[in-house]
Amino acid sequence: MKTYTQLFLGGKWEKPATPETIEVISPHNEESVGRVPAASNADVDRAVAAARAAFDEGPWPRLSAAERADYMTALLAGLQQRAEELATTITAEMGTPISFSRMGQVMASNMVLDYFIRLTREFAFEEVRPGMLGPALVRREAVGVVGAIVPWNVPLFVTMLKLAPALASGSTIVIKPAPETPLDAMMLAEAIEEARIPGGVVNIVPAGREVGEHLVTHPGVDKISFTSSTAAGRRIASLCGERLRRVTLELGGKSAAIVLDDADLGVTMPSLVPGMMMNNGQACVAQTRILVSQRRYSEVVDALTSTVGMMKVGDPMEDDTFCGPLVSSRQRERVEGYIQAGKSEGAKVALGGGRPAWARRGWYVEPTVFTGVTNDMKIAREEIFGPVVAVIPYRDEADALRIANDSDYGLSGTVWTADVDHGLDVARRVRTGTYTVNGFSMEFSAPFGGFKNSGLGRELGPEGLSAYLEVKTINLPMGYEPRPQN
Repeated sequence: MKTYTQLFLGGKWEKPATPETIEVISPHNEESVGRVPAASNADVDRAVAAARAAFDEGPWPRLSAAERADYMTALLAGLQQRAEELATTITAEMGTPISFSRMGQVMASNMVLDYFIRLTREFAFEEVRPGMLGPALVRREAVGVVGAIVPWNVPLFVTMLKLAPALASGSTIVIKPAPETPLDAMMLAEAIEEARIPGGVVNIVPAGREVGEHLVTHPGVDKISFTSSTAAGRRIASLCGERLRRVTLELGGKSAAIVLDDADLGVTMPSLVPGMMMNNGQACVAQTRILVSQRRYSEVVDALTSTVGMMKVGDPMEDDTFCGPLVSSRQRERVEGYIQAGKSEGAKVALGGGRPAWARRGWYVEPTVFTGVTNDMKIAREEIFGPVVAVIPYRDEADALRIANDSDYGLSGTVWTADVDHGLDVARRVRTGTYTVNGFSMEFSAPFGGFKNSGLGRELGPEGLSAYLEVKTINLPMGYEPRPQN
């Protein structure tokens, strides 16, 4: 049981403006695992004021890139020391299997921070370009005060996708964790305090949607970075558009995995299944549409259901658990609604489709595989965000590409084949932001983000840092030789 009574504002632990709290409930046994203050609009005002003062008057934006990287290195050391505690905390608060929590929730977060530390030390924040009338100094400056709104599914990882480039740029930040998963954010605050990052650079305000909207519209904020559903993203985009506020949106997905006829199923399935149902299916990049040729359809369905059927569903704290509970009863009801919709539209449940018989407590749904799915069905069009996949037949490769691209989303995707050259050709023809041939991965040095309704802008890579920078041109007299600074 983790209990916090104060908010991290201005580099200090401060009493919240109201006595309201957020109770964190275990998705596994429905018992309380922690409690934190519920930030109010007044607390957001204090957080933004602290971030504004730290940016406008404090040392952070005026440090050299190397100095900022040194602080980030100290933060990384603190997070590494807390790695196991962070992993068990995230598993306790949102139900992700502990094996995924260690790797995909915590280690991946530290790897992102490590990447941005290295990028900060080598990035050209200033460069000189020759001009017709004299040299031009192109300068990349911090965007200012950032409002970061984080979802519950991979809370520390998504936080780091925003925090690390913000710190690298010289910006300050107000982080709003989701009310389902605030505990890891408070542990992050402890590591930030220990790293002696100047006060006001990072502020953390756990709260719900209404307070999040107050942060989005706050006049003291220069940029919003938001990760969550497409519906919420539209609202954020509208509010930022009204204010000409910089915004990055990483939204939903309905990604297609194309299994070509030459794919070796013995090699493909052990890699494809984790990409389908990682984090209990609660991943925006999950491969939830499995496209298979009519010729091999039955063979692939048999291999898929056999592989998924061998995966353990159970207590997320046990090392061999593959699939744990969903984050909340509300999320389970949503997923069960989609399962019923699939049945109503004529799709067949080849595996799963209900609650585990043993699960008297906890928000569990069986990993579910639908067959007989057409791409116009609800379960093929909408993001379910649970352990549910649809196996869709295609006639030929052109038809597979048509189905893959026939989506309102464009976040991720994979192709599985014995011919990597051919797989690369397929990858080039799918309209999506991140794609993998014969695997499922994210490269932290490369940009991540989506086409279409999957969002705006990119995170990770130099592009992810650039999203937190404003570009300024300083024109200089002919013959002057400026010395770029970092």
